[in-house]
Amino acid sequence: MKCPFCGNADTQVVDSRMGEDRDSVKRRRRCPSCDKRFTTWETVELRMPQVVKSSGNRAEFGADKLRTGFTRALHKRPVPTDLVDAAIQRITQKLLSLGEREVQSSLIGQMVMKELARLDKVAYIRFASVYRSFQDVDDFREAIEEVAKPAPKRRRAVAGR
Repeated sequence: MKCPFCGNADTQVVDSRMGEDRDSVKRRRRCPSCDKRFTTWETVELRMPQVVKSSGNRAEFGADKLRTGFTRALHKRPVPTDLVDAAIQRITQKLLSLGEREVQSSLIGQMVMKELARLDKVAYIRFASVYRSFQDVDDFREAIEEVAKPAPKRRRAVAGR
C-alpha cells in the first residue's frame, strides 16, 4: 500500500481487525520512510455479470429489474415480500457463483420462472405468458399442465430392509 503522505510504495501493517459488518478488514499501517500512520479498509468488490439480451445488446444487471418482474407477476397475489426478497437474493447469488462476465438474459428468465413456480403458480403462468410469448390458449394449457403436475413421490425407507 502506498503511503498517502510521502508516496513510499512499501508500508507495514501494524494491526488488522474485522469490521463491524464482518465483511471488511480494517488495517492500521505505518510508513517506514516518514513514520506516519494511516488506516485502510479492505472490502470485497463483487461485479455482477453483464446481461446479454436476445438482440445481442448488453446491459448492466439490475436487481431492481428482477423486482419489477416479480412485482408484475405477483400483482394481487398473497406472497409475502420477504419471500420475494429471498428469491431475488437466490438468483443474484446463483449469477455471482457462475463467475461469468456475461450471462444470457434467457438464463435469468429461466431462474425467475423457477422461483415463481415455487412461490405462486398463477404468477408463474403470468410471467411465462409474457416471457414465452404465448400465442394461443394451447400455450396457456401446456404451461398450466406443466405447473399442475404433482411432485414425484419419494419412496420411504422401510426399517429392517
